[in-house]
Amino acid sequence: MSQVFALVDCNNFYASCEKLFRPDLKDRPVAVLSNNDGCVVARSKEAKTLGLKMGVPVFQIRDQIERHDIVCFSSNYALYADMSARVMSVLEQEAPEVEIYSIDEAFLNLTGVSHAEDLTEFGLRIKHKVHQWSGISVGVGIAPTKTLAKLANYAAKKYPATQSVVNLMDPERQRRLMALVDVSDVWGVGRRISERLKSQGIHTALDLADANAKSIRKEFSVVLERTQQELNGLSCLDMESIAPVKQQIVCSRSFAERITDKPTLQQAVAKYTARAAEKLRGEGRVAKSVQVFIRTGLFNNNDPRHVGSLTSRLATPTSDTRLLMKATDQLLNKLYRAGYRYAKAGVMLSDFFDPHHQQMDLFTPTHNSKSETLMSVIDSINHKAKGKLFFASQGVTPQWLMKREQLSPAYTTNWNELPVVR
Repeated sequence: MSQVFALVDCNNFYASCEKLFRPDLKDRPVAVLSNNDGCVVARSKEAKTLGLKMGVPVFQIRDQIERHDIVCFSSNYALYADMSARVMSVLEQEAPEVEIYSIDEAFLNLTGVSHAEDLTEFGLRIKHKVHQWSGISVGVGIAPTKTLAKLANYAAKKYPATQSVVNLMDPERQRRLMALVDVSDVWGVGRRISERLKSQGIHTALDLADANAKSIRKEFSVVLERTQQELNGLSCLDMESIAPVKQQIVCSRSFAERITDKPTLQQAVAKYTARAAEKLRGEGRVAKSVQVFIRTGLFNNNDPRHVGSLTSRLATPTSDTRLLMKATDQLLNKLYRAGYRYAKAGVMLSDFFDPHHQQMDLFTPTHNSKSETLMSVIDSINHKAKGKLFFASQGVTPQWLMKREQLSPAYTTNWNELPVVR
């Protein structure tokens, strides 16, 4: 039995989440901004039509925003995560197997579904149900490989006549579409690789599919050869129902205002350490390597610049926030230099171990089981109360938190901010 994959991708996801609870914005251009409201990170269909570019700094497009009455929002991560969970919940009810690929994308394993239902009709039903149950519109691409499913989804969004669902199980249809798709738009083919391919006369996805396989492997990589095989209908990428364990966890932010004193910088690093430790426990891992990095602004030539990072190897891997904070504070003490205006700091945890299967240090006291209990209680309280319990070293009223002046309400996660219909 041949495999069947579907890629379901939310349309303009961040902007769609913002519009969902604001009917007055139905046909208006919307942009979602990055941390500290610095750059455009998401655009509605209307904003794209106006030529609003991805990643452009807001200060460069003030005139364009005012001229076209573009509505801007600060990134509302809690809202996006909750809406994503709702979409994925619908998909998990409809498909035998689901791989959540990103916050707004998921692969479905539809192998065998065609015996009970036409695949195109199945895709249309999924699209309508997701929209009915969550309010989010999606595109659906169906194909015998993940790479072709990505291409099918690309076509579902690009061509309105498809009704946002494209079935690429037919080999002839695959080739017709691949002939229209630039090789740079193939999943896994980056800008540099596409430039090299084009220099050799490979301009479209079809050109890549028809290229000599041995030459592709020799001149590029086995990874690109697998992509080529996928374009030819040979599945090389299986479903990953269980997300792979992260290799590292990074928590960093740019500050709303420049930090010039050490105590305030210590508060920021402590907060990032606490968040990274929480993520680490969520992965069910302990970390042995801890890194702290700080830097001044990149674009103000009047300020002296300082960029630094230091890494520490712990004697015993841990996920205890207290121990990780002690390590990051020691690193910061070595990094900090007076007289600089710091714009960003961050913490990275790496070198992970299973807490129940690790090599202990002969001369270091064994891990205290009370530590796990304490961290579990802290996480449980914070997940219910949205971060009401914290360590004093994080600061009580920090002024350096990122700027989010145009943040929308927590429509779905806070009782006090539920939308009201009058």
